[in-house]
Amino acid sequence: MATSNPEPQVLELRVALTTEDYDRLVSFYCKGLGLEPAQVWPEDQGRALILDMGRATLEVFDEKQAQTIDQIEVGRRVSGKIRFALQVLDLKAAMERLTAHGATMVHPPIVTPWGDQNVRFQDPDGMQITLYQTPEQ
Repeated sequence: MATSNPEPQVLELRVALTTEDYDRLVSFYCKGLGLEPAQVWPEDQGRALILDMGRATLEVFDEKQAQTIDQIEVGRRVSGKIRFALQVLDLKAAMERLTAHGATMVHPPIVTPWGDQNVRFQDPDGMQITLYQTPEQ
C-alpha cells in the first residue's frame, strides 16, 4: 500500500531502549558501532543520550515475513517483535567492533537472495541486530 506524499508527515524515527545497565549498553552501541553521541541529556532525571544512526525506516512484518527473514539469516525463527537492521560500510570491521564490545553472534554472515551480506548479532540486553552490507559497497 504505497502512497506518494510530497510532504512527509513523520520527520524522524527514534527508537528508545531502556536498560538496567546503562554504561554497558552505551559502550556497546558507541564503541561497537563507532558512534559518537549526538546529544547527551543532563543526569538530573536519569541518564540518556542520542546516537545519530543515519537515515531511519520502519519495517512492518507479519509473522510469515519475520519467519522468512529469520530463516534466510539464521536458519530458524529466533528474533523477537523488534530487531534492528543496520547497513554498514564495512561488514567485517563492524563485526569485529561489535564482537569486541559484547555482541553475541547469532549466525555467521550469509549472502541473501537479493545479494546483501548479512550477519545476525544480539546486543548485551538481548536485542537482535542484523548488520548488512550491500553489493555496491
